[in-house]
Amino acid sequence: MFRAKNYAAALLLAMVLGGGMSGCGTPGAPVPPSLNLPDRVADLVAARTGNQVALTWIMPKRNTDKTLLKANVAVQVCRKEGGGPCMPAGDLSFAPGVAGSFTESLPDGLAAGAPRPLSYFVELKNRKERSAGLSNAAVVLAGEAPSPVTGFAAEVRKQGIVLRWEAGDARDEIRLHRTLLNPPATKPKDGPLAAAPEAARQDLLVENDRGVSLDKDIRFGQSYEYRAQRIVRLTADGRTMELAGELSAAIRVDVQDEFPPAVPARLAAVATAASADTPASIDLSWQPDAETDVAGYDVYRREEQTPWRRISGEQPVVGPAFHDADVLPGHTYIYGVSAVDARGNESGRSVEAQETVPKP
Repeated sequence: MFRAKNYAAALLLAMVLGGGMSGCGTPGAPVPPSLNLPDRVADLVAARTGNQVALTWIMPKRNTDKTLLKANVAVQVCRKEGGGPCMPAGDLSFAPGVAGSFTESLPDGLAAGAPRPLSYFVELKNRKERSAGLSNAAVVLAGEAPSPVTGFAAEVRKQGIVLRWEAGDARDEIRLHRTLLNPPATKPKDGPLAAAPEAARQDLLVENDRGVSLDKDIRFGQSYEYRAQRIVRLTADGRTMELAGELSAAIRVDVQDEFPPAVPARLAAVATAASADTPASIDLSWQPDAETDVAGYDVYRREEQTPWRRISGEQPVVGPAFHDADVLPGHTYIYGVSAVDARGNESGRSVEAQETVPKP
């Protein structure tokens, strides 16, 4: 009995000293206190337009300990030129997980001189002013921006929209920003013959500043807004970068098709004399119009001292031919043909064709 009690006591002592005893109330390995440092921003993007610089990023949802952030996070913005220090640019505060943004006008010293790289950073800090470090660098070009585009105007033509401005240095490039103002409210139909949906926003690049450009990729019945800016491309730190000038004032263009088709060509008239079986007639033919929106043709006729009269009926003739059976032997008729598009725009009349119906 005595030996059993001594053995149990010795076993208990060995477990305690060797750390083999565990359970409720037994302390485990020490856990370091959380620093509650917000995760670093890794998606900072910067863009310069004129002398305005805009930054965007997404705020983290967690801290470096992978636990959720529960309160707004302080954000400090700084910029760095060359090897100099990161100079403060602004202090902000955002909730976790939201889109962050910051805009500033460049100081005079950074908005002048030769183009050179300028790096922006954001740093997220906890309540004790501690951080996990600076974000990725978002680089723009400091220096004097290209001059603004002036005299910007637009004119609708059958081939598209002609955009004009006061030309500058031919080496400059012009970026035209186009916005579709009346996108369709419903999803376009699918299918191999369905028209591709028109992009709501498009950028058109004019490589040489000649003061004019034609936007052919437009659709009649739509409304567009255009803005223009000069840009200069430079190579800095081994990569090509842009320095963009201010955006011009916006101009609105409502594109209505008021342009008639081309005038039909090569109108010819051939008369057929009356016979016992068929009355006299004159057959007309002409070269078909190659424009895709042509709906048909109107045929006109007159005699020497009479006015023009449309003889093809209310609806346009679909093909490039017409049979006129309402003629009299011995009479001379003069013909003209016009093209009509799907919107009812009518071209001028063709060169006249004259024919005399033979007498029996």
